[in-house]
Amino acid sequence: MPRTATVERSTKETNVAVSVNLDGRGEHRLATGVGFFDHMLSHLAVHGLLDLHVQATGDLEVDAHHVVEDVGIALGQALRQAAGDKAGMVRYGAGMCPMDEALVVVALDFGGRAHLEYAVEPPAERTGQFDTVLAREFLAALAANAGLALHLRQESGLNSHHILESAFKSLGRALDQATALDPRRATPPSTKGMLV
Repeated sequence: MPRTATVERSTKETNVAVSVNLDGRGEHRLATGVGFFDHMLSHLAVHGLLDLHVQATGDLEVDAHHVVEDVGIALGQALRQAAGDKAGMVRYGAGMCPMDEALVVVALDFGGRAHLEYAVEPPAERTGQFDTVLAREFLAALAANAGLALHLRQESGLNSHHILESAFKSLGRALDQATALDPRRATPPSTKGMLV
């Protein structure tokens, strides 16, 4: 059974459509109007072997906050739908991908209980036209809507672009691990027999 989902979200501020395939090859089509954000999403897809299509428009004349957050909401909902009841899924994942001097470690539990620990501090307020604080907003929305306990910890880094690139690549690797299917397991990975 294909583990795919499409979510559309429309508000007075944004219009977002997200499609995911958990068993993909990292193919992606990304158009949010925020170049650096598209760049980060491409790392998430490629290193997570996640087929990801994102089309988003919004009030970029204000700033990118609403678009970035709403993509996080829609992507989180799509990941949760695609995972279904999580039968046979590994559930936990971790990743650490160095980007030159920068290293961000990511660990997550796709167990249904949302939480974000974000110990990442890019030194610059902006990279390109992207406010670096929006990375946290995206990840908070993603964790809340996917049901992830998501932990990110910066081990090193001087360049904000490199730090965020390491974070998104590491998140991709962690998601790929967590959503992988273990042929030894036929039920959801919990002693309760189910996951939220």
